Amino acid sequence: MKKRNPFAPRTYTLMDEITASPVHQLPADFKRHQLTRMWGGLVALETAPEPTNDDWRVVSDAVNLMETFIRDMQICQDPGNLLNDAVTALALAGKRKVDDGKAIRLDGPGIQATRAILHDYEALLEVLPHRTVVRCHRMTERRIRKVLAGIKQPHDIEVIDL
Repeated sequence: MKKRNPFAPRTYTLMDEITASPVHQLPADFKRHQLTRMWGGLVALETAPEPTNDDWRVVSDAVNLMETFIRDMQICQDPGNLLNDAVTALALAGKRKVDDGKAIRLDGPGIQATRAILHDYEALLEVLPHRTVVRCHRMTERRIRKVLAGIKQPHDIEVIDL
């Protein structure tokens, strides 16, 4: 299994975070781009004959961002534990692709959990300040780099790189 470079370029820098608005939402074009890619990736995982690694990755990225909002930033809660269900479903879909060469697919409960988490992510993007969203991206990238370097939190699961 190939590993991602832990020193890969970051999506946002500290300067991006500092200069992002602490009161206004994410700019509309940024929000539209993120949501279009995220929902397109989920539709592909559900219905495309051969979903791509990128489809899986953009959905996984959004779920990872929600993990940061819930666990690290404590901006929202997950009383139904759907986050764990979505993370597990995406990990298993990636594992089936790597181990068995099968198409990247979510099972029924995995689709439901992932869709619910993505709806929550979309709702947060509608209300959170730009700076908070950028901080979440930076924190998520930092957490993923630590996992890739072997420094895991108790709830982390194996990171699969497709």
